[in-house]
Amino acid sequence: MNLPMKNLLLPVADTSEELFETLLQRQGIRVERIVSNGHATPGGEWYDQSWDEWVLMLAGSAVLQIEGEPELKQLLPGDAIMLPAHRRHRVDATDLQEPTIWLAIHFDCQ
Repeated sequence: MNLPMKNLLLPVADTSEELFETLLQRQGIRVERIVSNGHATPGGEWYDQSWDEWVLMLAGSAVLQIEGEPELKQLLPGDAIMLPAHRRHRVDATDLQEPTIWLAIHFDCQ
């Protein structure tokens, strides 16, 4: 049986829209690749998820704003952050020079 392979660092052809690609989904967990190209959360909007999310920056860079934290968080390749359920956050900016590639693991610990 041939097992499929995928290179997560390959950029996407159409960069006008942010790409959200589910790589794996099982009960209680979803692994997602996100490709951003200068995208950010629209002004005044926040993510308020009912699940935990662990994010690893693979390429590019991003700036996150976490509600209640005084400083913005800059993510560079190799950086990871755990975003607990209902911890409001937003993407303030992503790299304008190259694709920003995230690996996000969404899970429910209950």
